[in-house]
Amino acid sequence: MMETKNVLFELRTKRGFTQDELAEKIHVTRQAVSRWETGETVPKTETLKLLSKLFDVSINTLLGSPRKLICQCCGMPLDDASMSKEPDGTFNEEYCKWCYSDGKFVYTNLEELTHFLVEHMSNENWPPEQARAYFEAQLPTLNHWRSKELSAAIVPPLREKEHSANPRDALFLDSRWKLRASYAIMAAWNIWL
Repeated sequence: MMETKNVLFELRTKRGFTQDELAEKIHVTRQAVSRWETGETVPKTETLKLLSKLFDVSINTLLGSPRKLICQCCGMPLDDASMSKEPDGTFNEEYCKWCYSDGKFVYTNLEELTHFLVEHMSNENWPPEQARAYFEAQLPTLNHWRSKELSAAIVPPLREKEHSANPRDALFLDSRWKLRASYAIMAAWNIWL
């Protein structure tokens, strides 16, 4: 794992920028660039976003790849070449470019993705039944599919009351939605912790 100071120095010199030129491009002082390259400080989040876009590398790469990233849709290990981008060109460190493209998810359900993966990844050493069992066990543990399960648990019961003419149902719907949304947020944080 490279240190941030080395990554920044390498990217700057590879592009042929002086410290002054880099500083001008991202609206900081030359001294700030110098401090990053000596390891005295690390760029702030907003500056990391600018550097990411300028050098066309992920923030994870700028920080020396401290996290081993995997696509939260299919489980594929991520690097800058396989990582998806948002429509504005910024890296999306959650998904590979095959699962998330142009701001949209390619696979709309687990069955579709599982079918694709089994079809393309099984072989004589990993028969389709074995591949399917693996993907059916692993894919639902990824954040993309867990958040879909969480949404599915919240939304359907609420839809029953949405079209009711009774004003008390609207009040019930609103308070029930807030309560369920609170539980969803707590559950999502517990997933991350």
